[in-house]
Amino acid sequence: MEADAYVRQRALPGFGAAGQEALSAASVAIVGVGGLGCPAALYLAAAGVGRLTLIDGDRVAVSNLHRQVLFGPSDVGEAKVSAAAARLSALAPGVEVTAVPARLGASSAREALAGHSLVLDCTDTWGSRLAVDDAAAGLGIPLVWGAVQGWFGQVTVFSGGRSVRDVFPEEPAPDFGVCDAGGVLGPLCGQVGAAMASQAVVLLTGAGPGLAGTLQVIDARDGEWRSLPVSGGVRA
Repeated sequence: MEADAYVRQRALPGFGAAGQEALSAASVAIVGVGGLGCPAALYLAAAGVGRLTLIDGDRVAVSNLHRQVLFGPSDVGEAKVSAAAARLSALAPGVEVTAVPARLGASSAREALAGHSLVLDCTDTWGSRLAVDDAAAGLGIPLVWGAVQGWFGQVTVFSGGRSVRDVFPEEPAPDFGVCDAGGVLGPLCGQVGAAMASQAVVLLTGAGPGLAGTLQVIDARDGEWRSLPVSGGVRA
């Protein structure tokens, strides 16, 4: 029997006990507990991140269940953050999970995200993305960003002055990234959410440079990830 849940993780080259201690000391905010936030939270809790803050103002709907893997039929109608927190606490009782039933906006994001080591933006509206991006940049917190629409997924890291606006200088069409506006592939959400969790672990442990400066885009129909450069400079 293995000594603990993290034996195989600590065995990774460049990870070790120091990497596990870094995760245990970290505080991660996950904004949006949907198709991306659910798998990302699941893997970060299992990895032993010390504190997870789940931020989402929505309730579980039947149409969420094919991709939002922390929820089941019995959770329909419940606040997403409450249902997710209960599931994660059962999976990883040593992880402190805080549920914040709110939708962040320009006036609330900075206060909600302050004090965290890292932010994951798993939201699906343009306004929320900009609010989270601006707050994280202003606080100097690295931001792991992901999006899924239809057959396509994207993931990157914004830090060192790069921002969402470097990828999207103008606001996309109103239905960009909104799952309710069209079809979305459940397993693709899992792929992108897991990629976001991987980036979070890499950044928190200092195991590698991560995706800062690179946008990874996947088309699930051919399974190919494509790398696109992201420019941007340090913001005042």
